[in-house]
Amino acid sequence: MARTSHASSPARSNPTRYRWVVVALLFAIIVINYIDRSAISYAIGPMARDLGFDDAQRGLVLGAFGIGYALTTFLGGILVDRFGARIVLAFSVALWVVSIGVTGLVQGFALALVARAALGLAEGPMFPGMTGAISRWLSPRERGKAMGSSLTAVPVSLAIGAPIISTLIAAFGWRGTFYVLALISFLWLPLWWFLFRDEPRQSRFVNAGELARIADRESADEAGTAGANRRRRPARSDGAIHSSWKRLATNPTLLANYWAFFVFGYFLFFFMTWLPGYLESLFHLSVKQIGWFSVVPWAAAAVVLFCLGHVSDALLARTHRLRVARTYLIAGTQAVAAIAIVPVAFSPSLTLSLVLITIALAASMGANSAYYAINVDIAPDRSATALGVMDFGFAIAGFLAPAVTGWVVGRQDSFAEAFIVLAALAASSVVLTLLFHRPDAHAIDHPYPESASH
Repeated sequence: MARTSHASSPARSNPTRYRWVVVALLFAIIVINYIDRSAISYAIGPMARDLGFDDAQRGLVLGAFGIGYALTTFLGGILVDRFGARIVLAFSVALWVVSIGVTGLVQGFALALVARAALGLAEGPMFPGMTGAISRWLSPRERGKAMGSSLTAVPVSLAIGAPIISTLIAAFGWRGTFYVLALISFLWLPLWWFLFRDEPRQSRFVNAGELARIADRESADEAGTAGANRRRRPARSDGAIHSSWKRLATNPTLLANYWAFFVFGYFLFFFMTWLPGYLESLFHLSVKQIGWFSVVPWAAAAVVLFCLGHVSDALLARTHRLRVARTYLIAGTQAVAAIAIVPVAFSPSLTLSLVLITIALAASMGANSAYYAINVDIAPDRSATALGVMDFGFAIAGFLAPAVTGWVVGRQDSFAEAFIVLAALAASSVVLTLLFHRPDAHAIDHPYPESASH
């Protein structure tokens, strides 16, 4: 048996904490992932001038990533549930090392589209892989914190990436920047392959005490029989012990979660791809200035996302209700984003615009860990597949946000309508989440079974 190599008594084991090393590995590759995919936002200006792109073509190049991403993020979830995160993420990263490097070689509009779509294809399995890894390495009581810690890498990467990429472009040009990024991405691969295993029990760095923590049970020394009985999860009366395709496609909580995540994706890709262009066209900032002015919104989003991941777990521990810990967090943050973004459409001030954008961006990203945790709560045995379905909508947002914005800006020579679209989407997310997002009633893997009927 695989467990015989570990200490035989969880009661006397001093639990290791290797699961947080796994979270750190995921954090690192998400940072690399988002620096790679966002580099085009800063390179598109000099690239467009060199290759002769207009605003509509810029928008299509920025959005082409989402076309490839939509396909493999969906398939990636199925592959992770079938083969495990270790091999799927290793293969994914190897492919995107090639595709990000090839981006530096493009000579025209068509090749730029192909290179960006190829990067999307390569990066698609990233977040299903993360979800699959966390579902196996973290207990339900720690998933919010783990998701929040991992996903904080998204705004962190965009905050630090902005000055890094703009500096690289100034030093090496846009082509040289993509070559440097390919090399950095490659360095993560051996660490992942040697340090990660799909199951905690397969890792030589995990002892029996940590296995007990991951299994969400305490040792006999830490809890009495009553506590153990309280934590034992009864079979669900409706017989839904497995997550079928029908459940993934029709469950109201998952469907509301998918839409809310689509809206989150639209916000993310809008600001990731067009914030530099907005600052350049309205306030006439240089590429290097744009890099530094972009730090504050993404840094604020990182802090909020990290804090709310911990808040989600704290609310769950206090109330025992997933609706409080997940649903209200999603609806509340989207409401703040909707309210904050409207005045940006009419603001002539750089300072005011950045303050409002910072609030909207931080709010829209704040509940990111809750979206991921819901997939594990509702479909624990197919969490990566559920994430793949959710991430498919996110990928569609990744195409629509930059492409639609490019069309609107080219037609109106203004960003006002683009900001109004953001506000309307966020408002729709609030309404649908409050109406249909009921994880306590639909959870298979509820950490507090007594609340599952609510």
